[in-house]
Amino acid sequence: MNPVALNLVVLRSPDIARAAEFYSRLGLQFTRHQHGCGPEHFAAELGSGVFELYPLSPDGPSTLGTRIGFSVPSLDAALAALDEYPGAIISPHKDSPWGRRAVVADPDGHRVELLQH
Repeated sequence: MNPVALNLVVLRSPDIARAAEFYSRLGLQFTRHQHGCGPEHFAAELGSGVFELYPLSPDGPSTLGTRIGFSVPSLDAALAALDEYPGAIISPHKDSPWGRRAVVADPDGHRVELLQH
């Protein structure tokens, strides 16, 4: 029997290009996609999973309560890459049992944990 593995995370944003720029600074590489008549969106392949940014429609559900996390090769480099986003750092880097971690907020307010093992 195969173990369960996460393979998809979707966040919704009123400005997917702005959101893609933010996450690109963390090292994600996006391509534009559109499936059938669905909305154009951005997708980044991460190992065996996909991280997608979809447009937030006025009457659609928000993903603001969703908290996500990424392992990064260098926490210092990731935080430095976010210099152009004032106020993005919610919790500065500190050591934890899992490694060095910090919490940032993307331009839409999604909380993102960054972890360097």
